[in-house]
Amino acid sequence: MNKDPFKEYIKESEPSKRDKGYAWHTAIGLQAVDGLRTSEYLVRTAVRNIEGEITFEEANEILKSYYEENPVRDAEDRTEEADKVSARIAALLSERAFSFTPNEYLSVHRKLFTGIYPHAGCIRDYNITKKEWVLDGATVLYGSATELRATLDYDFSEEKKFSYKDLSMDEIIHHLAVFVSRLWQIHVFGEGNTRTTAVFFIKYLRTLGFDVTSDIFAENAWYFRNSLVRANYNDLKNGIHETTEYLEVFLRNLLLNENHPLHNRTLHISGTFKEAKKANIDVKKANIETRKANIEDAFTEKTTAHIQMLRDALSSRTAFGRSDVQRVLGLKPTRSSELLREMAAHGIIQHVTGHGKGKYRFRQ
Repeated sequence: MNKDPFKEYIKESEPSKRDKGYAWHTAIGLQAVDGLRTSEYLVRTAVRNIEGEITFEEANEILKSYYEENPVRDAEDRTEEADKVSARIAALLSERAFSFTPNEYLSVHRKLFTGIYPHAGCIRDYNITKKEWVLDGATVLYGSATELRATLDYDFSEEKKFSYKDLSMDEIIHHLAVFVSRLWQIHVFGEGNTRTTAVFFIKYLRTLGFDVTSDIFAENAWYFRNSLVRANYNDLKNGIHETTEYLEVFLRNLLLNENHPLHNRTLHISGTFKEAKKANIDVKKANIETRKANIEDAFTEKTTAHIQMLRDALSSRTAFGRSDVQRVLGLKPTRSSELLREMAAHGIIQHVTGHGKGKYRFRQ
């Protein structure tokens, strides 16, 4: 989106517009967990829904007709998926009906991905691994395919038995972080686990009395996913322990309206970005500020923000390319290549050899 029209709706005094604005803003933002980007057509459709011109059902039908008339021809272009899933998430978040059961969790996945994934609503029957940037290419150990249903049922039964009575907010937030991270770690589905977990979790939080209507999920979806990763990864020989600390910070912002910075770079297992390295930061501060001013002079505000996001996510990498830009920013291949060329031309990044064609790294 070139412009975010939803924040003004979230500030609206009219409850209907505010709630739908939040639902759409969150739905679209959550696509970032899989590196997806929605279309301007979806935004226009969403605004019509918020203004009361069309229902959620009509919005979904409009999108269906649009893509029947304008089929996506690039196999790597997942805009149709992002648009359709966003509309379905917005509809689900606008519903108040909810039951805290494993079947409801499976139902959320089915409602989001029917017609998109052949396994929508189905428990996977194969084991999976996923390379994670935040783990420097390592993977979380996800649930075993043979035990998924039993594990899912167990986690739900334990949460149902848990009592929040007399707990402090710190204790409540810690417990919620543990619960949602364990639910996500099972990774019941072949694809779409994080989006499904986020929608289910938001609806569950409402049953606990939390008014989850901020833009935290929308603007920090990737941080949410990376914090789930860090809550489920151990590498003890290198001093890395699973931790919910990052997820708890996210939840404090979401539930208590606190304002902790949520930077993906702080989650990376290398520790390269830790604030403890203050001496090095101070030495480079003048150069960084000068470079930042030059960037802001050379690029639009949106491109400047994209460059900073790439620096946060990729500056520790010895080499990255177009696919990494697509994943971090959700841009299409052509725009990702253009951005890399622009950054190289301004000396922000430089070519590297020995890692394949079209690879770069940030200049120090």
